[in-house]
Amino acid sequence: MGVTKTDLFSKVQNNIAVAAKAFAHPARVAIIEHLLRANACINGDLVQELGLAQATISQHLRELKDIGIIQGTIDGVRVSYCINPVRWAEIKNQFNQLFDQLESPNTNDCC
Repeated sequence: MGVTKTDLFSKVQNNIAVAAKAFAHPARVAIIEHLLRANACINGDLVQELGLAQATISQHLRELKDIGIIQGTIDGVRVSYCINPVRWAEIKNQFNQLFDQLESPNTNDCC
């Protein structure tokens, strides 16, 4: 989607698209799942957990941080990450509203 075309869509539609893009890579999904399971700030163990290079993980963390799904703190050379609960709730609500628009699928009359 071209940058100039995003203004044709609502803020919610653009937010869902940005979040969907973040979820579109299995490494980012794995990072999110790990952070959700930990339910705390983590650091450094993603390399061992996922088996990916540190540079690759850093790139995925940056993508997730850019859209606000995760937040991090820097303490010297150590960076800790966790789920941003406010942003997570926003994304969850937006996707739920989208999915809930189909109240009851009628499989008999569908094309």
